[in-house]
Order: sequence, then C-alpha cells, then structure tokens
Amino acid sequence: MSEVTIRRARAENVPEIVAMLADDPLGATRERPGDPRYAEAFAQLDADPRQLLAVAEAGDEVVGTLQLTFIPGLSRVGATRAQIEAVRVRTDQRGAGLGQRLIEWAVGEARSRGCVLVQLTSDASRADAHRFYERLGFTASHVGMKLVL
Repeated sequence: MSEVTIRRARAENVPEIVAMLADDPLGATRERPGDPRYAEAFAQLDADPRQLLAVAEAGDEVVGTLQLTFIPGLSRVGATRAQIEAVRVRTDQRGAGLGQRLIEWAVGEARSRGCVLVQLTSDASRADAHRFYERLGFTASHVGMKLVL
C-alpha cells in the first residue's frame, strides 16, 4: 500500500465511497451506485459541522472511508460522544492495516473535539468486524437495536 492520507471527503469522492458501501453482501442489497440521492445526502453531511465523512486516499485513489458523527448530550455530565459509521476499506486494500489506521484516526479526531467516548454499531452478522473492533479496544457493552422506517 502506498502512502495513505486521511481527509474530509469531497463531492467528487461520493461514487467511490458508494462503491465501497455496496461492495459486500449487506451493502449489495441496500445501496444503489449512481443514484442521484447520494449527492444530496453528501451535501447535507458536508454542511453539518457535527458530521465528518472521511476518506483514506492512496495516491489519487480513495481506498477507505468512514463517517464520524459528534453527538452532544446531557448524560455523562454533558458529554459529547463520537459515533463511527460506515467503515469500509476497498477490497484490494484489505489486510494491510488501513482499517486500523482509519479507526485510530477517528478516535484521534474524537479526542481533539473533546469527546468522552467513541461508539459504533456493527451488523450482528459481521463476526470478523466484531473481532477487529475488540482488538482495537472496543467492548460489546450494550445491545443495539434498530427500527427500519
């Protein structure tokens, strides 16, 4: 893997990000590469100071992505937490440590913004991802639930 830079995503990165989101058994059933709604979603994310859509770039190619959301709250004495979502590494770049770099970068961003904890959810079927996050220090301390609307 060549030198990797992690930075805020730009609108022209959306097709590459969506391609990574769609490139697994779960994403293949819910993503629609080429759909114009992704551009509007990106515009909303990019305009929100509590959202950080990031990409990992090697040379001029996007090889990884994640979304980091900063959530203020009253619990924990008014603490802000960071939520990591949609972590993806391009198929041909997996196994070289890029996922770990992305997570470490996100944790650093969370610290720099004063967050007291970082949280994430992972689909129950992603056993390999669960082991990966546990290896990085995350604990399965809560039960997550979702309601599809």
